[in-house]
Parts: sequence; structure tokens; C-alpha cells
Amino acid sequence: MNTLLTLVPVFIFLVTLLAIGFFARMKAKKLSGNFSSEYFIGSRSLGGFVFAMTFVATYSSVSSFVGGPGLAWERGFGWVYYATIQIVSVMMVMGVVGKKIAIIGRKTGSVTVVDIVRSRYSSDILANISAVVVLVFFTAMMAAQYSGGARLFEAAANVDYKVGLVIFALVVVVYTAIGGYRGVALTDTICAIVMLLGMVIIGFAITRSGGGIAAIMEKIGEDPARLEIRSGGRLSVPFLLSQWLLCGFCTLGLPQSLVRTLSYRDSRSLHRAMIYGTVVIGLMMVGMHLLGTLSRGVITELPPGKTTDAIMPMLIVQNLHPVPAGFAIIGTLAATMSTVSSLLIMASSAIIKDLWLRYRPKHGTPPDDRQLRRFSVLVTLGIGLISMLIAVKPPSVIVWINLFAFGGLQSAFFWTFLLGLFWKKANATGATLAMIGGVASYCLAMALRLPLGGSHHIVIGISVSLVLFIAGSLLGKPEDEKTILLFFPEAAGRISPCQPGA
Repeated sequence: MNTLLTLVPVFIFLVTLLAIGFFARMKAKKLSGNFSSEYFIGSRSLGGFVFAMTFVATYSSVSSFVGGPGLAWERGFGWVYYATIQIVSVMMVMGVVGKKIAIIGRKTGSVTVVDIVRSRYSSDILANISAVVVLVFFTAMMAAQYSGGARLFEAAANVDYKVGLVIFALVVVVYTAIGGYRGVALTDTICAIVMLLGMVIIGFAITRSGGGIAAIMEKIGEDPARLEIRSGGRLSVPFLLSQWLLCGFCTLGLPQSLVRTLSYRDSRSLHRAMIYGTVVIGLMMVGMHLLGTLSRGVITELPPGKTTDAIMPMLIVQNLHPVPAGFAIIGTLAATMSTVSSLLIMASSAIIKDLWLRYRPKHGTPPDDRQLRRFSVLVTLGIGLISMLIAVKPPSVIVWINLFAFGGLQSAFFWTFLLGLFWKKANATGATLAMIGGVASYCLAMALRLPLGGSHHIVIGISVSLVLFIAGSLLGKPEDEKTILLFFPEAAGRISPCQPGA
């Protein structure tokens, strides 16, 4: 393959993302108002389509375009069945908690999920723990995304892994640091569109190289297990159910998705985003995993020393003309870069908004917008470079790293948000115990590789978190009346004068 021809569309794409970052910065300078609100949630001004695309692009990571399809190549149509649960993620987050979080955010001036946690539970300790959890698991996820992007450069463009890592990391870190949330949302929209284009190109390559769908299905059928929902027993029922919990129902506990609900403009934008997002994420999740399964008709075995993460890059390199290959690489890179930028801006907000601005010395002159902008850019750059250094020694199989971080975040935030938003008796004691106990039990179960009959260890994290949340909420001090009325306005007039805070 002509590497130069392949890299031309890739570098045009990277330059375009940088240009969008600078455009967003220029537009932000013309807007008056709160810098934190603009830099971290785009001044709550996103329309339906951009709002949907930034959600989709954040959720669709390198594991969706590289790791997941690679496992689908190995396990067959059962892995496609597993991926279908992700279609409901948009409806779950936007429909169940999205509007309530947005309303609370506007009432309290919240620009991060940690702000919402602090407002609901009136606990700085819990808010600090939340910020630390976000930083730890987001760093792990970003390192995995960096690794995936670098591997794409390495495999598809014959670029050394470390060189590809530096190119990839610098571009995404710079446009995120410069453009802030608005820049991230605009680049996410471009990335989502490019992902769909890349998927079409890869599908064309598979169909042509495999001799048509009939020939491909005949080759896949040589191992009948790959045609079954459970892949001949390789995917157990407990595994599928727990994975549906991890990638479906419990997406309500992913901070990177929840924070996006603070950024849409109005109810009409939310309703449109639910439709746009569900359609696009369905096409991406089912489409890419289906293509991974069908690629078995083109690539029958892995080269020595390679993992299933190599399937998509190999497919692109070996079966496409250099220029279409470049566009196919862009689609996969877009999934990776959009996730990194979203995680990066939120990790930056955890340090700046949730920790530094909250606990900086009270004496002295508070930072003006210019100082805050400069510090925000530096922190974002710093976090991005630290994650890049971690990715120098890449993880083994990207999808498992991503799912590990998913489980940790959900163990911490799922009940904290779901019960906090819909159960009046939820309090800081319950949420703190649930967050600490859920994350600790989940990580311990993962480290010890506890056998759970094939279930993912998210079952441990979520279960322990729920028990501790309920116990702590029943035993701890109830929240004051002001907080209850803020989150449950329908309770007005029904709170007894004898209740705490009355």
C-alpha cells in the first residue's frame, strides 16, 4: 500500500479538527458570560443534532470500532447480539435522567456532574471522592483510546507506534484544550459523520474481498458456533445478561454521558437528540460488530503475536486502495478521538471546577476569565500528556480496558444518580458508602478474578453499592428541606414542620 496516499486524507482530517478547535475558541471569546459554563458545557446552547452527535461520538470509542469488531470476528454473531443492547443507551440517559439533570443544573448553575452530586447530597467529601473517581477511571480509558489510535497509525500507515501515539495525542489534546466543550461538540459531530462513512467503506471492502455475502456466510458457517447467539457456549447466559447490564441499563451511571445532558439548549433539542442519537448509535454499534463478524470471510486467522484488535487495521490495509483506506482509518480514528476529547474536557473540569476553584485560598483576588482560561488550557494539556505517557506501554486488548473503566464508573455513580434523583430518602451517608464500597468491591473482584458463573464483575460492584446505599440512607441523617424541594418540587407542602431543616 502507498503509505503517503493513505496518510493524505488522515492529515487533512487532523488539520480540520485543529481548525475547528481554534474556531470554537474564537467564537467563545465573542460570547459574554461565565467562562466555566462556556468552556465545560458550551453555555448550554447545543441544538438537537449536535447534542446527539456529541453523545454518540463520546459513547462510540475505539472499542466500538476496533476492539468490539475484533471480538465479533472471533466469536461470531453472538457478539453482535451482545452489542444490540447499546442501542438503548441514548434513550436511557436522555429519557430517564437527562431532563431532570438539566433542570437542576440550570437552577444551581452546575457545569459538572460533581456539581450535581454536591447539590444533591450537600457533601464536599462525597464531591471530592467523585472527582477522584472520575480522574482515575477516565485516565485509564484515555490511555486505552490513545493506544488504539496509535495502533491504527502503526498498522495502517506503517508508522512506528510511539510516533503515531505522539501525533494522535497532540492533535486531540490541542484541539480539546483550545476549543473547550464547544470545540469538542463540533468535532464530535464531524467525527460521528466520518464514522458512518468509514463504516460504509469497510463494509464495501469486506463484501468485495469476501466474494459477496453468500460466500462470506458460507465461510463463517464452517464453524456453526459462530452462527449461534451463544457462540456454541463461548458466551454464557450470565455473561450476556451482565454485559447487557454493563453496556445498557447501567449507562445511566456514566459521568461522561450524564454531563452532556447539561449542555442542550431546550426541550425540543432534547427530544430531537433522542431520535437522532438512537438511530445513529444503532447503526454504529450493530453495523460495526456485524462487519467484524463478516470479516471472518476475508481474514481467517491472526498473524502470530497479534490480538483481535488487529483485525480491523489488517482488513483496511490488505483490502482497500490507499485513498479509501485513508478514509476508513479516519472513521476509526474519529471514534477514538471523539471519546478522548470528551473524557479529557471532563477530567479537566474535575480538577479546575470541582477541586481548584472550590478549594483555592479564599484570600486574594479571584482569577479573572483570562487567568482561568489559561489555567484550564494548561490543565487539559497536562492531563492529556500524562495519559499519553501511560499509553507508551499499551494495554493488551482495548475492549476489556474500556469495559473495566465502564464498570468502575458505574459502580460509583449509578445508584448515586438514579436513587439521588428519584428517591427522597437518599442521603450523603448512603451515597458515600455506595461509591466507596461499590468501587472497592468491583476492583477487588476484578483483581482476584472471582468466578461468577461467567458474569461480568459489574454485578458485584452494582449489588454491593445498592446494599450500602440503602443501608446508609436509612441510617444516616436525612437531607434538609431546601435540598428536597430543589430535587423534588412536587414535595412542596407535604414536608412536615418537624422534619430536619424545617
